[in-house]
Amino acid sequence: MFPNMFPLPGQFGVPVMPVQAMTQQATRHARRVYVGGLPPTANEQSVATFFSQVMAAIGGNTAGPGDAVVNVYINHEKKFAFVEMRSVEEASNAMALDGIIFEGAPVKVRRPSDYNPSLAATLGPSQPNPNLNLAAVGLTPGSAGGLEGPDRVFVGGLPYYFTEAQIRELLESFGPLRGFDLVKDRETGNSKGYAFCVYQDLSVTDIACAALNGIKMGDKTLTVRRANQGASQPKPEQENVLLQAQQQVALQVSSISTTTFFIIDVKSCFIS
Repeated sequence: MFPNMFPLPGQFGVPVMPVQAMTQQATRHARRVYVGGLPPTANEQSVATFFSQVMAAIGGNTAGPGDAVVNVYINHEKKFAFVEMRSVEEASNAMALDGIIFEGAPVKVRRPSDYNPSLAATLGPSQPNPNLNLAAVGLTPGSAGGLEGPDRVFVGGLPYYFTEAQIRELLESFGPLRGFDLVKDRETGNSKGYAFCVYQDLSVTDIACAALNGIKMGDKTLTVRRANQGASQPKPEQENVLLQAQQQVALQVSSISTTTFFIIDVKSCFIS
């Protein structure tokens, strides 16, 4: 008798959002992760491909076959990205990747500022699956890169032929180490060219980073900085110590390089 008294949704031009799109929008804050410390060469495609491959490698994909990453936004000026996953659970699994090496640099993986823990708890798991195979990508469960804490130092650009003892000798120019981890290929046991360390005396951390960063080692250039943040500048009272340390490191590098090249030359004589 009264046709169309109650018009259907969208009949008068009001757009109707599909249920799936509404769900995606509602869960977006819990499906995104912040990735900081990106190298200048990073782009949306390389970040998406890397994290999709890594998620598959650790067994972090829970939403079926296909790529875990659905969208990437990069702020090139500030060197960070927002990486959007397919599901809340996959985003939580991605949190276990903090400290992973991307294009030679350790990156920070965090929740974005709009993350709502109480709301996210109703949408899915908020912690990574404890059974993730982090060793498959060179990480240790519970400690990114094998060592914990804000004073963890990343040492990259190491020549592959440098032995563990030689690297420790160089790093210990600034004091004894509390922890050291030279990352190696699981199949071959060979160095991957980077390591992590923590000094017993945490006050020397920034001095060591400043003195070692940028040093030429054979055909490589060292990248040395705090793994979880940009290294701070040495304090004024540390400048004299830094100068002495740089001189000591120069001698140390010369000694290590001479010894290494001597060994290589001797080996080549026997081979020939």
